[in-house]
Amino acid sequence: MAGKDLDILGQLTALRRYARVLTRDAEAADDLVQATFLRAQERRATFRDGSDIRVWLMTILHNLFIDYRRSARAAEARDQAWAETRPAFVAPSGETAARLAQIRAAVLALSAEQREALHLVAVEGLTGAEAAQILNVPAGTVMSRVGRARAALRAFEDGQGTVKPLRIVGGRNERNP
Repeated sequence: MAGKDLDILGQLTALRRYARVLTRDAEAADDLVQATFLRAQERRATFRDGSDIRVWLMTILHNLFIDYRRSARAAEARDQAWAETRPAFVAPSGETAARLAQIRAAVLALSAEQREALHLVAVEGLTGAEAAQILNVPAGTVMSRVGRARAALRAFEDGQGTVKPLRIVGGRNERNP
């Protein structure tokens, strides 16, 4: 049967139903079915004449699901082990939490292009040329985006941005002497 075309598309509805039962998520189920079709195409020589294609495909789907679950558990265990080696994170409270929320909102208010460029240069410490290579744009474009992002964040700090800075009642800061 390896030389013949297998009618795998005729099994789409049944595979999607079974994948949804396993994953309990429509998008994950569709991804699993797509991976099943890919695996079936790659291993079509293993299909035996006279076998039920539906059973063969569902076996592939089930085995892929088990593999994905094992992989997810292993990744979770690695993440947990890594987290246990790091110092404990203490969530900020009060003014710090409010300030961080405002800064986050200001950064998220930037355009995607400005956020990407600013992150690569300011957070990751890459040069403009390195960031340009990653973003597949000229270095001048990266530096322009970083400049505009910084200007927008300065405007936010000066109270001219889309997110108003925190005003502390009864406290002293630069905008509330």
